[in-house]
Amino acid sequence: MRSGYVTTPFGRRPMTLALVKRQVAATEIREGKSAEKWKVFRDASEARMLLGLQDRSLAVLDALLSFYPDNELRHDAQMIVFPSNAQLTLRAHGIAGATLRRHLAILVEAGLIVRKDSANGKRYARKDDGGGIESAYGFDLSPLLARAEELAMMAQRVIADRAAFRRAKESLTVCRRDVRKLITAAMEEGADGDWETVESLYVALVGRIPRIPSIDDVADILDEMLLLKEEILNRLETQANFEKNNTNAAHDERHIQNSNPESIHESELCSRNEQGAKPTGKDRPKSGPMKAFPLGLVLKACPQVLDYTPGGAIGNWRDLMSAAVVVRSTLGISPSAYQEACEIMGPENTAIAVGCILQRANFINSAGGYLRDLTRRSERGEFSLGPMLMALLKANGGSGRKVG
Repeated sequence: MRSGYVTTPFGRRPMTLALVKRQVAATEIREGKSAEKWKVFRDASEARMLLGLQDRSLAVLDALLSFYPDNELRHDAQMIVFPSNAQLTLRAHGIAGATLRRHLAILVEAGLIVRKDSANGKRYARKDDGGGIESAYGFDLSPLLARAEELAMMAQRVIADRAAFRRAKESLTVCRRDVRKLITAAMEEGADGDWETVESLYVALVGRIPRIPSIDDVADILDEMLLLKEEILNRLETQANFEKNNTNAAHDERHIQNSNPESIHESELCSRNEQGAKPTGKDRPKSGPMKAFPLGLVLKACPQVLDYTPGGAIGNWRDLMSAAVVVRSTLGISPSAYQEACEIMGPENTAIAVGCILQRANFINSAGGYLRDLTRRSERGEFSLGPMLMALLKANGGSGRKVG
């Protein structure tokens, strides 16, 4: 038989509406439902952080379940256990009386058990003439059966989060190692660039890792570490392309000098040198295509761009580029300057650059002129968005508004 009514606590313990709600929910178990009690216990153990339970709370719950005689919690079974505090203390590994009472209250508050108190607060069972339990007073385990599916889902979520946390930490460890060794190689082999500043950014990122990080901490640091790694690789790739172009140019020059001096190529070269002509857009050396950065990092670095979207949220690159068009008009950047930037840097990176300009608008006299300068530097292979984003992330403390 089951206790199917609401009962108030004995003594000074107050009655609350939440307690009424939990007791009512315990009576609404569908007919024929059952669950293996130790599986439910394991699920509750996995979900203990979500339920607000401590290890001692689980020890007390384990002891309570040991007083339930069957292995299955069933809808049609008597699910009230009535051990004394002395018996519970023994089965809970000698837990102190005050500690026992505190963790019983925690289990009630978590909605895993319900008290059914007698008139004098004692726990006991009254049997009928046939020896069956007619009524019992103690702790009702019905909420465990009622919430069996919910506890299982909570346990699965905790397990999935734990696996994601482990993968994120592994990824951060690998990325951190890559960045450290790439910086060291660049410095030891004399690669061009301000590697001391890059190293200081790396040290600052590592210094932000908490002693006991959460998954959000690890994810944020990993995003920024990946951005730093991308920037390092961009710098090294740019330098490699530059050296390759110089080598090819030297080879072509030797080939021209060894060719027919009357050739048209040599004549044109001499003519240009004599006239001091500057390279045209056709002849100007091009850098490799700039790489787009993770959208989440861009929005952390440039949170103000969210104010220029209809719903105040950006969920993809199309949203960011649409917002950038609005920002362009607001900042007074001409359509021609924006179009030229899109042709040189690409539409995604142009949207990032406009977002960065918006974020620093108070320090920039002419947004249009600034964008044109970035475009020209990018065309010469002298500009990368990485340092600008890293500086804004550092200024924002690595935090930003939520991405929609």
